[in-house]
Amino acid sequence: MSDFAATPQPPYFAVIFSSQLSESTSGYVELAERMLELAARQPGYLGVESVRDATGMGITVSYWSSRESIAAWKRHSEHSLAQQLGRSTFYRDFRLRIAVVESESSLRPRS
Repeated sequence: MSDFAATPQPPYFAVIFSSQLSESTSGYVELAERMLELAARQPGYLGVESVRDATGMGITVSYWSSRESIAAWKRHSEHSLAQQLGRSTFYRDFRLRIAVVESESSLRPRS
């Protein structure tokens, strides 16, 4: 299994979530896993790539077919609760960026 998201030919959208964990992380891993599972079931979801280092700095990039699908995910009730918990408990700081992926290249061509 590849760690890279199996995205379609561009264009599509990338939501880039960079975060620094706070000291209080009890329950964070379970919540993050739940959000990944839930996001994968949303219309327009294309995939995700995520890393976190030993200092708690992480970057998660989720890929979506449209701005509308991103907006729907942001409004999802369970995701909204997780966002509130992230702000109040889990993150010392974060940045959220949305970008249009216009081109893509790879070491290995698509099959």
